[in-house]
Amino acid sequence: MRHVKKVGLGTNALAAQHVNPPSTPTTATSRWAGFNGKPVLLNHHLLDEQYHLCCYSEVRADELGIGYHIEHVENKSQIPARTFDYLNLAASAFDSDTGLQQASRQGWEVFGGHAPGKRGVGGPIDMSLFVSPHEPDCAKYFTYTSDGEVSPGPNLTAEEFDRAEYTIKVLNLRSQLLVSLRRSWWDELDQCWLDHTQRQWDLERLMSVDLLPSNGKLRPFFSVTMHSYKYAALALLQQHAPELL
Repeated sequence: MRHVKKVGLGTNALAAQHVNPPSTPTTATSRWAGFNGKPVLLNHHLLDEQYHLCCYSEVRADELGIGYHIEHVENKSQIPARTFDYLNLAASAFDSDTGLQQASRQGWEVFGGHAPGKRGVGGPIDMSLFVSPHEPDCAKYFTYTSDGEVSPGPNLTAEEFDRAEYTIKVLNLRSQLLVSLRRSWWDELDQCWLDHTQRQWDLERLMSVDLLPSNGKLRPFFSVTMHSYKYAALALLQQHAPELL
């Protein structure tokens, strides 16, 4: 999970709705369903500030053909007043129609904002435990390994460890699909690094392709790439794209 830095307050249509926010889960659901400004908000605001990565999993949902939906980080069923609060919104994998249908056809476990745990199927989300992508230090809570797994990050306090583990489970970030995709991505990074090293090609150029935005978009699994390239990645970003840190 990488930190999503909020830019602005979204659209005028959203702001107009937030002037008089819903006060109950029922009105939150009905008013959000009737809000017709969602496509502009998603495609021209949320995805732009996230460099087209899912706010939780960092997949490029457009490349997987599963689309995105607008995610309420604090669920509107729990905190209706934040339904139209731009600071509570993000873009998460799986659009509500074709994406979820494809997951059902393929037998994929849904992850991210549509995961059963995040939707509150097992009960309300404990927001004191949940790690939000809007927290500046959210990246420290998670570490990634070459086998595609995700675990609580190193050097966490006991409380922080519990928050990381809780968030991983709620968002189903250990789904078989995600583990497979992260493992394949790490293998691709390793093979490209090996090829470039053996042929004495420009390693900084390779890292730039994997870590720097192109047409406002990042390649998938930014955090996995950072873990793979380690200190070299940090040096590259400090020099060329400090806004990504």
